[in-house]
Amino acid sequence: MKKFAYIILGAGAAGLSLAYQLVHSKLRDQPILIIDRVEKNRNDRTWCFWSNRSEIFSSIFYRSWEKIGFIQERWQKVIPLGDYRYNMIRGIDFYQEVRQVLNARLNVEWITAPVTQVIDTSEFALVVAGGSTYQAEWVFDSRFDPRAIEKRPQKYHYLLQHFLGWEIETSQPVWDPAVPVLFDFRVSQETGFQFFYTLPFSERQALVEYTFFTPTVLSDEEYTAGLQTYLKEIMGLDAYEIHAVEKGVIPMTDHPLPRRGGERIMNIGTRGGRVKPSSGYAFARILRDSREIVRSLEKYGTPFRIPSPSRRYAWYDRLLLQILYRQPQAGKDIFTALFKNNPPHRIFRFLDEEGSLFENLQLIASLPPVPFLKALWRVNIRRII
Repeated sequence: MKKFAYIILGAGAAGLSLAYQLVHSKLRDQPILIIDRVEKNRNDRTWCFWSNRSEIFSSIFYRSWEKIGFIQERWQKVIPLGDYRYNMIRGIDFYQEVRQVLNARLNVEWITAPVTQVIDTSEFALVVAGGSTYQAEWVFDSRFDPRAIEKRPQKYHYLLQHFLGWEIETSQPVWDPAVPVLFDFRVSQETGFQFFYTLPFSERQALVEYTFFTPTVLSDEEYTAGLQTYLKEIMGLDAYEIHAVEKGVIPMTDHPLPRRGGERIMNIGTRGGRVKPSSGYAFARILRDSREIVRSLEKYGTPFRIPSPSRRYAWYDRLLLQILYRQPQAGKDIFTALFKNNPPHRIFRFLDEEGSLFENLQLIASLPPVPFLKALWRVNIRRII
């Protein structure tokens, strides 16, 4: 039986960023095994995040924008981001970059196989994959299983961020490549909170996504019809080529997802609750989490000595989830007020859970009060969902 210091299950954003941080730390020489059921050899997703600091993966930013756009029928604006940038990383670039770094290390091994069993003990953990068993001091598990929240206790909210995106090319210039549009609300809100999201790569190329925050997903035909209608009736496009398709479903819930999967098992990524419940953003949170895990291992010899989640921000998430769940038509006005009445740094610090209480109160005071009062009544006074 081969023995490792760390076994990482899943070679996605969480697993690979943790491995990357480990080989750039004091623990760089510890033996690491990475197991995934598939080879990460295609561009299967896109990660975007904002930042006002130097990031470890800045060399593979596919695009980095200094401003963002916001559009709805009565108000639209191009918003300069100050010292922040809105960054995009393609999945394939991330996989190749990290694999190149890890392959240069003799202490890192890879296995492509399904994991059939994880056995936890007080002294070590065992992982069974591809018919073989491996031992580790610590196992980090990023394999998210929706059945983890399948029972759905009534005291929690359950929404999905789901989307279909087309990377398209037109024959004529259409987009301003300097301005990604985070929200375009020129779409009916009758069937739930929804918007279009556009990342322009040039005047003729862009990724356009039809995005929902609702409890259930749509059929492929419904996403397709929505994209076709938007491109034709709103953007005025009759002809374009679709070069790539991106589809995703991200859980947005206040259902606690435990960090500890056992005495020697730590849950990371979506499985470990690293998706921001009220926005669906995860990549920057995963990077910060990886740093904290490695710091804990270096200092204490355990990965679990990491900062506890903020109870204040968990409460904010809960209120917004309640609004999007019970009052989805209010979402458009809330996000419009958010971007209309606040500077970007206040919004981003709030979403990153870094803002002070005073900054939080300034932001909350800028939003429509009625939906939040209704949510407060249901969640904190009547204590029902």
